[in-house]
Amino acid sequence: MKPKGTTENPILSLNDLSIAFSHEGEQHTAVDGISFDLQRGSTLGIVGESGSGKSLTSLAIMGLIPKPNGIINSGSIIFSTAEGEQYDLLKLREKEMRLWRGKKIAMIFQEPMTSLNPAYRCGKQVMENILEHENVSRSEARSRTLDLFREVMLPDPERAFSSYPHQVSGGQKQRVMIAMALACNPDILIADEPTTALDVTVQKTILELLRTLQKKHNISLIFISHNLDVIAEIAEHVLVMYRGRIVEKGPIKQIFNHPQHPYTKGLLACRPPLGKRPHRLKVIADFTDGSGNEGDTFISPDERSRQHTKLYSAEPILKTEGINTVFTLKRNLAGKPVKQYKAVNNVSFEVYPGETLGLVGESGCGKTTLGRTILRLVEPASGNTIYKDMQVNELNADELRNLRKKLQIIFQDPYSSLNPRITIGEAIIEPMRIHKLHGDDVARKAKVSELLLKVGLEASHYGRYPHEFSGGQRQRICIARALAVEPEFIICDESVSALDVSVQAQVLNLLNDLKKEFGLTYLFISHDLSVVRYMSDRLMVMRNGEIQEMGEADQVYTQPQSEYTRLLLDAIPKGVV
Repeated sequence: MKPKGTTENPILSLNDLSIAFSHEGEQHTAVDGISFDLQRGSTLGIVGESGSGKSLTSLAIMGLIPKPNGIINSGSIIFSTAEGEQYDLLKLREKEMRLWRGKKIAMIFQEPMTSLNPAYRCGKQVMENILEHENVSRSEARSRTLDLFREVMLPDPERAFSSYPHQVSGGQKQRVMIAMALACNPDILIADEPTTALDVTVQKTILELLRTLQKKHNISLIFISHNLDVIAEIAEHVLVMYRGRIVEKGPIKQIFNHPQHPYTKGLLACRPPLGKRPHRLKVIADFTDGSGNEGDTFISPDERSRQHTKLYSAEPILKTEGINTVFTLKRNLAGKPVKQYKAVNNVSFEVYPGETLGLVGESGCGKTTLGRTILRLVEPASGNTIYKDMQVNELNADELRNLRKKLQIIFQDPYSSLNPRITIGEAIIEPMRIHKLHGDDVARKAKVSELLLKVGLEASHYGRYPHEFSGGQRQRICIARALAVEPEFIICDESVSALDVSVQAQVLNLLNDLKKEFGLTYLFISHDLSVVRYMSDRLMVMRNGEIQEMGEADQVYTQPQSEYTRLLLDAIPKGVV
């Protein structure tokens, strides 16, 4: 075996790989002649947006290109053993590839909830992988599974073993997936967006875990992400994919500090910067269209101070007073609650007209429940919400329906928020009909066309269905639907967390533009502190149902008062310096 890191004997070589999909007799190229090497024992990062071909490349390595529509038109994928034997994975029959998959090459998929079978306990699913590839007894497979759960630092291996996927947290599900991938000691591990949906603190621990396991087992790692900052935390080399092609590759420091391709420059620039506040975030088009080198303009501390002096001279538009939200986990035979969980604990705050109040915290801290409690989508156990002197918790059903014209919410997942059976035009026009706005359907349809243009879509999109749009476009549709009833206050609940960084920048710019144009007030909920800080005037940090800290966003970010806030800040990927 060649020394680690040498280029003479990569463990995996892709040569001129091209993948297409056939649709109605035509072929559409998705991966266009890419070539790269993975060195033995090293980590290669692959970065790009949704649709760039990065995940499709990993599926080709695993022999999982969907048939019959997926077609590999050219190329080879050469796996080299430590003894120098070479195998072209594309020439292996499915029966042979099944022996390699999981044993030589394993994969951690992006969404562990859909990757794990909800009908089987976590431990059994990992055991099945061991029994498939190893000649061991069930008791030995069980013992090895528990050892793997300890190795990936699951807090209670026995409990995790007997739990169903829905009974463990997102971070724990991802650890189960890592244990499953490591079950048969693979030579290559492919991690496809393994931290995208995770909180920054959980993300940090997963990255540290992968680094530790890679060194311990001398694994060659391919780490796929749309976020260059995350790639920088774990990879030594990176390749950047754009529209099915590799546009740039090299050592991580070189790509970060001296990007050459406009797309790479755009990816690096569209994240909210940590040390300053631009008036607008850069987007990919600024660079691919040749306009990205124009000087940025930033909001000065004096300008921000003047804005806040004016903002906070008004009376609050919304107040919460001692909000408590409790969920019943278990009842006795008489129906009386015997086990309860307090998701929101005595929360009080004010929001001012035209303000963006940020709310940040990890999954399970209660921030989404708080947002829904304000709207009475979840009923509070006690406390009150006051909107413009209106006692929200005392409103009857008709009064509450009228109030919801003024208070709207944009949910995290735009796909599940839209009915797949109705067109997006009908989805936007429906709340207008319910609230009897804009006269008749002719006027309403004209209003829908206006809103679609306002959020960066086209009037001709009216008759299309949600599945015909990308994630970013679907989120724009949800924003248009929220605007359809002319609200004054919008709760943005993790509304950009599932988006590519470049699409995220577009949506954040759109939300700020709409805020200025319509005089909107936002409660902006996220687990991403850098995004919340960019969007917010003030910032609240939430943990275990309680507000830990609250203050001017920049001040909370630069001078955190609570240890928990410092922990969140330390977990933010810093990229390469």
